[in-house]
Amino acid sequence: MAQTEEMKATQAKTKLTPLGNRVLVRRLEADEKLKGGIILPDSAKKKQEQAEVIAVGSGKKDKNGNLIPSPVKVGDVVLMEKYSGQEVTLDDQEYVIVRSDDLIAIIQN
Repeated sequence: MAQTEEMKATQAKTKLTPLGNRVLVRRLEADEKLKGGIILPDSAKKKQEQAEVIAVGSGKKDKNGNLIPSPVKVGDVVLMEKYSGQEVTLDDQEYVIVRSDDLIAIIQN
């Protein structure tokens, strides 16, 4: 699978390329203010299940050795399992590396 220029630029910027069927995502920020105007501290916010795809691995191989590409691409907004993946910090940015199987859905805008 050939990488687009956008994927190469994003992966170069993050300095992290996921392997196999893994995907690098950045959780989207939760709203800090409730409808009633109450501001939530960081400790009270729940983990966001929505994330933006930052980089994508090459995919996984089936039992015959054929490559199955990842179902997501850089820039997709996805819904993921709440506590899945490995959290990493790189250049003061928080990321999560998850298996593409742990992604539940692509959110269409």
